[in-house]
Amino acid sequence: MSEQVNNSPIKSKFKILIVDDNENNLFTLRTLINKHLDVDILEASSGQQAIDTAVGTPDIDLIVLDIQMPEMDGFQAASMLKIRKRTRDIPIIFLTAAFKSEEFQEKGYAVGAADYLLKPIDDNQLIHKISTYLRLIEKERDLNIILEQQVTERTAELEQARQYLQNIINNMGEALLVLSPEGKVKSSNPTARKMLGYTEQELIDLPISDIFEEEGDEQASAFMGTWLEALIRTGAMSQIDARFIHSNGKQIPIRFSRSAIKDENNVITDILCIAKDMTGFSRIQQDDDE
Repeated sequence: MSEQVNNSPIKSKFKILIVDDNENNLFTLRTLINKHLDVDILEASSGQQAIDTAVGTPDIDLIVLDIQMPEMDGFQAASMLKIRKRTRDIPIIFLTAAFKSEEFQEKGYAVGAADYLLKPIDDNQLIHKISTYLRLIEKERDLNIILEQQVTERTAELEQARQYLQNIINNMGEALLVLSPEGKVKSSNPTARKMLGYTEQELIDLPISDIFEEEGDEQASAFMGTWLEALIRTGAMSQIDARFIHSNGKQIPIRFSRSAIKDENNVITDILCIAKDMTGFSRIQQDDDE
């Protein structure tokens, strides 16, 4: 084997599994790799041992696998590794002295080979190939770390925005109700619950007709039909004067607005309702009239 190998150092420490049924070949591979690369090396002397080692050892980065072995050859071992979730993405470099035909090459690539090395092994070629794959793996690791950081940061931003929006909703002076397209309450803010005299759980699935009365409207079903038709056409409705019905039966004058929330197919998924208590305003208006 030649002694001069031009190779820049690998930054991270990787795990490489070398597989050969010949102990001398394993010793040569291990010695050569250790001489030029700072990596952890695991060994296996058969196809089955290679599978057991790869499955039982976390974070193996690369497998250098001899093809011509008794009982289970490299092709069979590679096929078994590629069907297992834990090992299917590990790059495999095949070692062979019988790289003679396109059919032989195609068979190796078909079972998951990333590359081939010919025996007798050339030092420069071996280290160059291993270094190349380890750098690619290192770049993939760095990219995954960046992506994970971006996802974490984005998730934190979205959670912060959600909490900020929730704080606004919780501290609104107006009552807010989110209804289903069928007119049943899906959620409410504290102002709505205080104004209506219901708990959060009591309001869920309550028909809007049980707590709302539009001035001059006598039939709740027709009222809801009118709502939906208008919302489907425009997506929003102007403010109207109406009344909330408190849980104790008391009527509360309100100024009410509604808007439709639609999905990507322009189908209404929710109806957003905002109501302002006009009790004080009504008293002022009465005083002015007098």
